Amino acid sequence: MRLMERDRATKHFLLASDFDQTLSFNDSGILLSEMLGIPSFAEKCAGLSAMHLVQQGAELAYLLLHDPEFRRVRKQDLEEVGRRIRLKQSIPALTSILDTLPGFRFTFCVVSAAPEEVIRSALEGLVPPERIYATRFRYDPDSGEIQSIVRVPAGYGKVAVLEQLRAELGLGGDRIVYVGDGSSDVHVMLHVNRLDGLTVAVSENKFLTPIARRTILSDDALSVLVPVLEEIVGLDSAGIRALFGSYGYVLQEWDKARTDSLIIRGVTGPSSAVA
Repeated sequence: MRLMERDRATKHFLLASDFDQTLSFNDSGILLSEMLGIPSFAEKCAGLSAMHLVQQGAELAYLLLHDPEFRRVRKQDLEEVGRRIRLKQSIPALTSILDTLPGFRFTFCVVSAAPEEVIRSALEGLVPPERIYATRFRYDPDSGEIQSIVRVPAGYGKVAVLEQLRAELGLGGDRIVYVGDGSSDVHVMLHVNRLDGLTVAVSENKFLTPIARRTILSDDALSVLVPVLEEIVGLDSAGIRALFGSYGYVLQEWDKARTDSLIIRGVTGPSSAVA
């Protein structure tokens, strides 16, 4: 097959993933606060959320720019946080297998509201920096202080980044896979669902799991491959196990049970009596 014909036969997809709690076990803001001894990070975020002052997920960016306790943070502090973040297992294997699936081409990107310096430092050597779309700051050249925010991919900001990437790659909406874990991913998942793409939740967040088309719970980043292989590549469970085995991995436990979550309260009064 000629090169041009082979390229036409290859199905190109964009796989975009959040970072905090999706590719890692840590929250960048919590880790930064602990490292620098800054208290009450959770309370500050809760206050911003209650006021609806910023998009969900953009709380850390706001605090770094406006909160007096966070004004001392410099670029090197954010890079150090990245070095301390505990990543999920098998990120290199995930990108490697995506690169070698016959008949498919996946462009893997990270889209997150976490600071760019944190993610680039954490994923150094694993994900090319040009494939990381995160919160970008402008720094004062003399003091090193954060001067302003260039972009924050949080809430609708993630939708904007995804649309930019889709336009650059020339992809239809059904060629998008988005992976996320929290409430800040609701907007982008609804958008991807509307475009007939694939959305994957990696947590049991009560706002996200009813929206995501698939939910995968695992400490291993390679788990994201399962819905991709089922929904896009078209493999059944035996084929998926065989593919994992060909790369030296075993799906030791794979529980596909669905859990119904209910809250039931009693009703007082005559109408509650059972005949």
